[in-house]
Parts: sequence; structure tokens; C-alpha cells
Amino acid sequence: MLLAQTQSLCPVCLRLLDADYRLEGDTVYLCKSCPEHGEFRVPAWKESEGATTFAQWRKGSRIPAYPARPATAVNKGCPFDCGLCPEHVQHTCTGLIEVTMRCSLGCPVCYARAGAASEDPSLGEISRQLDVLSRASGPCNVQLSGGEPTERDDLPDIIRMAKERGFALVQVNTNGLRLGREDGYAEKLRAAGLDSVYLQFDGVTDAVYRVLRGRDCLELKQAAVDACKNAGLGVVLVCTLVRGVNDGQTGDLLRYAVSQGGHVRGLHFQPVSSFGRFPWEMRDAPRITLPELMLDLERQSRGLVKAAHFHAPSCEHPLCSFSAVYGRKDDDTLGDPLGAACCSGGTSLAGETPRVVDNAEGSRVSRAFTAAHWSS
Repeated sequence: MLLAQTQSLCPVCLRLLDADYRLEGDTVYLCKSCPEHGEFRVPAWKESEGATTFAQWRKGSRIPAYPARPATAVNKGCPFDCGLCPEHVQHTCTGLIEVTMRCSLGCPVCYARAGAASEDPSLGEISRQLDVLSRASGPCNVQLSGGEPTERDDLPDIIRMAKERGFALVQVNTNGLRLGREDGYAEKLRAAGLDSVYLQFDGVTDAVYRVLRGRDCLELKQAAVDACKNAGLGVVLVCTLVRGVNDGQTGDLLRYAVSQGGHVRGLHFQPVSSFGRFPWEMRDAPRITLPELMLDLERQSRGLVKAAHFHAPSCEHPLCSFSAVYGRKDDDTLGDPLGAACCSGGTSLAGETPRVVDNAEGSRVSRAFTAAHWSS
């Protein structure tokens, strides 16, 4: 059954193709055909009882709103022009600045080719990037990423440069190894103005890290969480989720996050998607669709969260993510859902009619939520 039409890319030659969302059995597939490389289809959604249907979730559409100060020109057209161009309808919530490609891990699932030989950008170049971001997007949030940002000994200087430009929240995306290993390091970053740590945290057993990160590192991850708590840094735990590796630990991760106390501000799951560069055949690790993850969280958490609590986003494409906000109780449980999270922009609970907003408003809501809730 044809549900919707869109566009996509050939995964081999990157040609722009017409594509369809089709329902076959209980699975919605994204289907496309390249005249040179043939047919492709991947599961995009599972029509599972207890989670919203594909059609309902797509209601979370937004009204286009274009950037007031584009940073790049239109050349080949979307999706080949990268950046904030005049046709870009997504406004900036969090700007990403890559400060190094060096890394202390060699993760088989890395999408950034971290560890590749290259020179770090100079402080002057990073300063120029921050200025460009500020002109194009105003006082948005900034995430310093890479590679592994803590490989740079001058990371505190970069944090100070970002704070001096008035960005609402400055966050570091890190594997946490240096934070867990080096006494006083978290305090140095906090003193420089760091607000939040986006901490790679894939599971509660070292077996998960051996597969996804190539080594045991759970002890250092826990030490990093403790160091951030002592330094007054907010922590968002970020799990790369792979079927057959750690998809059975979503409930354990949620309970762990709640048990750590108020400095752990959130738990993000990122189901792995294979785009050309991956360590296994796609058929051996089929993707985890969002409704499957919603229902897994409900089942594995034993009702601590429910699929019906989750919201579609309003700041990004409605099929890209889901979220919910909860109050933390003193007994290491969660209270009733409080509403929409960072990218939801105030949309209603799943199954109800979402509030349709324009992308500019969605971005404002998202960046304000992120700045307020991801800090300690």
C-alpha cells in the first residue's frame, strides 16, 4: 500500500531519486529505484500496537520558515548543498563545531572517520567558525565535537571563545575517557564555561563496549559521570543502539540514568543506520525503527515510561525522532510525563492532534529547552 511519496538518494552513486513509503504487512518501507544500481528498500516504521501509526506521526508537520541570514548559496540544490542556504527550512538549534579528527578510540561504528590523520584546526580558524555561526544563527547552542575534543589540550580556550560570543549553551560531545581518567579535568572545563557533556554511553556491561567501541571502558564511563557530577556539569547519556548488541539494555540504561541523580539530564538513543561505511552486512543488523524502540522502552522499563508518552518533533522532520520529559522522584523513579522535550516544540501527546508551528518557532523552543535543561 502506498502511504506517501518523497525523495531519497541512491546509496551507491548518490543520485537523487523519487521514493515511496509503502506498507507491507506491519512494516513501512522506504522504496526507491536507481536506473544504474537497481531497487533498494529499507524498513522505516513498524505498525505496532501501542505506538502511533505512521500516518498519525506524520501529522507533526511544520510550516516552512527560511533563515534570515543564510550562510551558503544554492548551487546544486538540496541535498547536495550543505549548510544554511536560502532554501533551508531547518533553523539552527545547536551548531556543531568539529575541533579535531583525532580520537582516543577506534569505534567500528564511527560515522565521522575519527582518528584519520589530519591537523587540528587552529584557534583562529575555530574562532572564525564561531563567528560565522553567530552571524547566521544568533545565540544558538554550540556543541564541540570531532573526533574526540578532549584530545586537544587547549579545549578550555575553545570553550571560553564560545562563551564570550554569547552562545546560550556550550556542550562537549565526548567518549568520556579523559574525564574519567584525569583528576580535576572536569573542573577545568567547567571553570572555562562548559555547561553540558554529551557523553557516549552505550550500555551497562563491558561486552557492549567491546563490540561498539573496541575495548572495555564501562569503569571509565562511570568515573566520567561521577567527575561531571562533582564539577557541576550536566550530562546527557548517548547510546548508539544496535540490534543484537545492546537493544536488550534500553530499560537498564534508563534505570541507570535515573539512579545517577539530577546531574544526568537526559538519555538519548541513536539507532544505528548503515550508510555505505559499516562493519557488518546490513542484513545482519537490521535497523531498529522508532516505534520498536518506543515499545522496547516501555517493556524493558516495566512501565517507567510508556510509548503513549512520546512526542513527534516539530523542529526537525516528524519521522526523525521522538521525545518526552519527566520529573525525577526521590525514589529513583519518574513522575508523570511533563510534556514535550527539546525538539517537540509543544506538540501534543502521541495519538492526539499535534500543534503545528513554523520552523522558526520550533527552533526557538528547542534551543531554549536545551539550554535550560541540559545544564546541571
